[in-house]
Amino acid sequence: MVQKVFAKPVVLCQRRSDTGYREESGGSLGSEKKGTTGDLELVFAEPKGFCFGVRRAIAALEESLELHGRVYALGSPIHNPQEVERLLSKGLVIIETPSEMPMGGAVFVRAHGVSDPVMEELRSRNALVVDGTCPFVSKAKEKAALLSREGYTVMILGDEDHPEVKAIRLSSEGPVTVVDPLRLKSFEVEGLNKVGIVSQTTQREEDLSALVSGVSARASETRVFNTICDATSSRQRSVARLAGSVDGIIIIGGKNSANTEKLFIIAKTSGTPTLWIEDEEGLERGWLEDKTRIGIAAGASTPDWLIHRIATRLASAKSAREDGW
Repeated sequence: MVQKVFAKPVVLCQRRSDTGYREESGGSLGSEKKGTTGDLELVFAEPKGFCFGVRRAIAALEESLELHGRVYALGSPIHNPQEVERLLSKGLVIIETPSEMPMGGAVFVRAHGVSDPVMEELRSRNALVVDGTCPFVSKAKEKAALLSREGYTVMILGDEDHPEVKAIRLSSEGPVTVVDPLRLKSFEVEGLNKVGIVSQTTQREEDLSALVSGVSARASETRVFNTICDATSSRQRSVARLAGSVDGIIIIGGKNSANTEKLFIIAKTSGTPTLWIEDEEGLERGWLEDKTRIGIAAGASTPDWLIHRIATRLASAKSAREDGW
């Protein structure tokens, strides 16, 4: 029998006072925060740092690591290389299939979730499951399964290779089609009767709207569940607002992070100079030239400590311009 330990939401980080910059609430953007660094003004898109789903998942994983010493994770627990390295140093072991873990071992299910067949395999190994599945991902799986049971052809807006999409797809018993947002214009819907639509939780609202419009014009019946999470939508809106009021935007997050990529696309599409970095080593001295007001946004898997570290480097931008990095 599989044992589950459910994650509890906690605050992982308190704001540090030694980062070399001062952060202030307010400003004309409303949901953004400003920080001063001497000759640079940093404007932080809010929210930033871990989203609710990632925060609760990492909290549960760290608690389990303290209890068991070694915990197995099915795939990378989070799409942020720096945070993964920190967790590996605490005893995390990354595996690809349940067969790689010992019988009765502790296994972490990441925020992206796993399919029902994988959970059954864990049950057969009597695993202690630390379930970090994001509630928004669970909702997407449930809605896809519901649509399938009611006879709809399920369409998932998202990346078919993403673990979340794989989990959603395998939760449906009937026909499922994954629609890549980059191929919306060429996607064919002819011949379909009842179509049910859900989305990978980190997709863009405008892409979901475009898919719904295209399908509704051709299918005889369309049912839609908007399963894009609130944190994703609010970050995207914040970046879009920020773009018109800064000299450049720095997006912080793993290059393997889907939601971070969407923030980068939104910022870059606005025409504002945009730099996507994973850590402070990605900062480019030349890119900072002639910029006095810089926007900073971070993906949902970017930890606070990394954002603070990058802000600290930017706080020394004046001397960095003179001496180089």
